[in-house]
Amino acid sequence: MELAEWFGNIDIYVFDQLLRGNIAPGMRVLDAGCGGGRNLVYLLGEGYECFGADGNAEAVAYVRGMAAHLRPELPAGNFRVEAIEAMSFGEGFADVVLCNSVLQFARHEAQFAGMVRGLWRAVRPGGMLFCRLGSRIGMEFPQVGGNIYRTGDGSEWFLVDEAMLLGWTRELGGELMDPLKTTVVQGHRCMTTWVVRKGG
Repeated sequence: MELAEWFGNIDIYVFDQLLRGNIAPGMRVLDAGCGGGRNLVYLLGEGYECFGADGNAEAVAYVRGMAAHLRPELPAGNFRVEAIEAMSFGEGFADVVLCNSVLQFARHEAQFAGMVRGLWRAVRPGGMLFCRLGSRIGMEFPQVGGNIYRTGDGSEWFLVDEAMLLGWTRELGGELMDPLKTTVVQGHRCMTTWVVRKGG
């Protein structure tokens, strides 16, 4: 099997968590803001108990079709058309909650807070929240208003900084599993990886 067929377009930082055993067989994984399922291809193929949520109905339909092909025994209802801040998955639902390249699309601070709390609610005690999100760590961007900034390609994103992420980690009662890691894409954007363990 070709690597691309096996792993799909998995985010390299999600792949890193797999290599380190932080996402392991037998874990229940919820991909919140799953889009077309780029981070679910490998997990589905390897038999993980997978779930997903996204506000885009077409994306969820695509993921349901992919899951039906790779894991026909999984109910279509595992993949739901829902906003992250209003997911119907229960409290402490998943061992791992992934949220990749989604939080920067919050329209304001209240929505961002709702999204973070929705993600955290779904993590079981002892579980992991993995987020990759737009940030201002490493580059300056023109401020549009509040925490909304204009990135190098003209997009208007909700951008966090180190103090915000550390503050949220404390407020949630979590613990960083990794130092914050930021990729700076020259002249365009910064993407930070925020990985938090939920206390038991």
